[in-house]
Amino acid sequence: MQKEQITLLRGLGLIAAISIIIGNVIGTGVFLKARVMTCNVGSPTWVLIAWIAAGLLSLAGALTYAELSAMKPHAGGEYIFLRDAYGRVSSFLYGWMQIFIAKTGSQAAVAVAFAIGLNDFLDGTLKQTIINTNILGFAYEITSLQIIAVMMIVIITTVNCASVSFSGQIATALTFVKIALIAFVGLGAFLFVVGGDLGNFSLMNTGGACEGVSESVKVGGAGYTFMAGFGAAMLGALWGYDGWNNLTLVAGEIKDPHRNIPIALIGGTAFIMAVYVLIHIAYFYVLDPTAVASVSKDSSVAKVVVERFFSGDIKTFATGFAVALFTVGLMISSIGTLHTSILTGSRVPYAMAHDGVMFSAMGKLSEGTRVPITALLVQGVWACVLALSGSFDTLTDYVIFGSWLFYALVTSSVFVFRRKMPDAERPYKTFGYPVVPILFLLVAGWLILNTLWTSPGKSFFGIFLILIGLPVYYYLTKGKAAKA
Repeated sequence: MQKEQITLLRGLGLIAAISIIIGNVIGTGVFLKARVMTCNVGSPTWVLIAWIAAGLLSLAGALTYAELSAMKPHAGGEYIFLRDAYGRVSSFLYGWMQIFIAKTGSQAAVAVAFAIGLNDFLDGTLKQTIINTNILGFAYEITSLQIIAVMMIVIITTVNCASVSFSGQIATALTFVKIALIAFVGLGAFLFVVGGDLGNFSLMNTGGACEGVSESVKVGGAGYTFMAGFGAAMLGALWGYDGWNNLTLVAGEIKDPHRNIPIALIGGTAFIMAVYVLIHIAYFYVLDPTAVASVSKDSSVAKVVVERFFSGDIKTFATGFAVALFTVGLMISSIGTLHTSILTGSRVPYAMAHDGVMFSAMGKLSEGTRVPITALLVQGVWACVLALSGSFDTLTDYVIFGSWLFYALVTSSVFVFRRKMPDAERPYKTFGYPVVPILFLLVAGWLILNTLWTSPGKSFFGIFLILIGLPVYYYLTKGKAAKA
């Protein structure tokens, strides 16, 4: 008797799907980027405009992705869209980027951010240097914080080896913590701060420290132009929204995908945009733009706002408790981002293995939990290597340019499918088609050209890192017939 083929289990409901989007998107950007963006554009109003514009751009992408995902609700999402629209080479390079740099580098960065937060919470007592040496003339150091980051990657990878429905429940619980943290800071700014002033919105940054912000994108800096500053602010905001597309990677495990995927993509992205705007209104209610621009690059505007909570006799204890609560919440938020990133990222090599363009073991599912455990373990090992190497920030910076190239390619595939498959079932059709996807492509094109112009070295090296995947592709597919 032939053994029944094991398939992915559709164990993620609507709430879990929305939680994956919110959990992937809301990380540290909403707490960290206000300072740099204020330096970029000078006024609170323009900071809000940048967040709204980036949110609308992300929403335009979500509207388009909703049609693609409802039409092709399979594991791997973007990989599947690119494969069916443009062929296996382009989809492989996308998958290679995700495995080699984008997903694993992001996981390493988030895990290290958790370790740094834990060290700060314990007054710096955790950080110890374990190895300090030179390798080929380059200084190399491993600290206890990197070891903690590796432990977190191992723990969260192990959690994701359980059933997908259990992983979805964890994502939902951690997402509620993220929302509670933002509500704590945003509402607390109006409830617990004495002396807040909406008049701050009429002020400009005048002489803020702007640590680490390039003169060319800082108001008043040498060679500054408003378009360059606004472009930099938009990139910062888009980094804060990054991750809305990751739901497509687990489309093969979502219940009633034709209904739930569009609702989760569109509703989740719109909710995040509203939350981001509201919390930035709270920031500028408490702090004027010069104060925001002067926040240390090693701190966050949100933490400074929390430090303003309460007054009078109860201030010392109550404010200290509020700051501690915020710090713990931020660490839990990092765990939530790491969890959803590991969950979604492993489905890319799984889909690639099923196409014969990745090692076949990564396409196998556990008989008990029906999740791709080998893909999860390989992803986890590489993320640990990047965390120990300390190179994750550099690698992810280099691949930003390539990421937006793939976002544009995936979005443009909606036109390819409308032409090649006009009669295909489309449970959801892109609102505002073709205007909405065209606007997304125009803005994405502007961001790509702006990045190429302002950071040509990083852009071309990012393309080089992606193209390294070509010999890997030809090695893995050598002698194999093209899959229909």
